[in-house]
Amino acid sequence: MFDFTFFFNSILIGIGLAMDAFSVSLANGLNEPDMSRRKALGASAIFGGFQGAMPLIGWFLVHNLATIFEGFKPFIPWIALGLLGYIGGKMLFEGIKEYKCRAEGGSDEECTFPKKLGLSALLVQGIATSIDALSVGFTISEYNAIQAVVCALLIALITFGICFAGIYLGKKFGTALAGKSAIFGGSILIFIGLEIFITSFFK
Repeated sequence: MFDFTFFFNSILIGIGLAMDAFSVSLANGLNEPDMSRRKALGASAIFGGFQGAMPLIGWFLVHNLATIFEGFKPFIPWIALGLLGYIGGKMLFEGIKEYKCRAEGGSDEECTFPKKLGLSALLVQGIATSIDALSVGFTISEYNAIQAVVCALLIALITFGICFAGIYLGKKFGTALAGKSAIFGGSILIFIGLEIFITSFFK
C-alpha cells in the first residue's frame, strides 16, 4: 500500500502544489517584515492545511460527486484570480501610498499605514492558492481512503515547511526594501493570480 513510489509521488505533488503558496508567503514576508514567529507558524499552518485539504476534498468529489465537480472546475481560475487580485491590489495600493508619502518628505509616523495581514486575509490567500489543488483529486483517484489521507498529510507538511521558509525569506528582503516592500508583495500576489488564471487555459 505504501511503497517508495507512493511517497515519492506524494512529495513531488506536495512540492508542486506548494509553489504558489510559497510565492504568497514570500509576498507576506515582504509586506510584513516584523511578522512574529508565532504568526509565521500560524500562516504556514493555514497554507499547509488548505493545500492538504483540497486534494482530499477533490478525491472525495471524484468518488462521490464527479458530475458536480466537473461543472465547478471552470470557475476555479476565476475564483483564484479574484481573491488574489483583491488582496494583492489592496497591498499594492497601500505600498504606493506609503512610497509617495515618503518621497514627499513625510515622517515615519505620517507614512506608516497598517499593513499587517489579519486572519481573514490569510484564509482568503489559503483558499486562493489551494483551490486549484481540487483537481489533484483526479490524480490520486485510484488511492483508497487511507492512502488519500496520508498523501494529503504529506502535502500539508511539505507546504507548511516551504511557506515558513518563504515568509522568512520575504522578511529578510522586506527589511532591506523598506517602503517598497508592500509594492513588491502586492505585485507578486496579482502576478500569481494571473498565472493561475492564464495557465488554466493550457491544461
